[in-house]
Amino acid sequence: MALTKIIKFTVKTDHSDAFKNALLDNKKGSDTETGCLEMRVYVDKTKPNVFFVYERWLDEASLISHTTQPHTQRMVSLFETALAEPIEVVDLNDTLPAPVALKPANPEDPLFNIIFIFKIKAGMQDRFVAQFKEHITHTRQENGCLLFDLYTVDNDDQTLVVYEHWRKESDVWDIHFQQPYAKVTGALMEEGVIGDMEQYMNFVQQIA
Repeated sequence: MALTKIIKFTVKTDHSDAFKNALLDNKKGSDTETGCLEMRVYVDKTKPNVFFVYERWLDEASLISHTTQPHTQRMVSLFETALAEPIEVVDLNDTLPAPVALKPANPEDPLFNIIFIFKIKAGMQDRFVAQFKEHITHTRQENGCLLFDLYTVDNDDQTLVVYEHWRKESDVWDIHFQQPYAKVTGALMEEGVIGDMEQYMNFVQQIA
């Protein structure tokens, strides 16, 4: 079974450029590893010292091998001096419909990406997963949608992750949220999400 993770790095402001370069170097090296199914690197649009990495590995052995590679070790060597906060690792589990490949963007697409990691009330995970099964099926058919996946989190039935790419921001607010299925999901979110939903939204720009 593939291993999927989202990793958040919050680094000291004066180390942002060096850490970004290390992430890009690690991504380049990881792309040559046979066990790396996918890796994408992002920076927060409003916090240039906050980075996210989305990665999928063939299996545990592939991930362990990755940690020993020179490009990984070069990045790890910066942790002690560069990190402003502890690394946050979210171990993800696929839901249905399963994740699919990122659709190609057009040259003129400004792109709008969201990593939405949110908390829900106890006992509501099954309702959310069931609703998103239909929601995702419809959403992936929208012209503006390049990627839309839902993940549960290992050993945490009160956290869910929506990982999404759009051609442009208006495709989300003006079109997607107006769809009937999105309104049903929205009502469930209002009922089941703990606190203000905006606190969980990370608006990011892909850099590799």
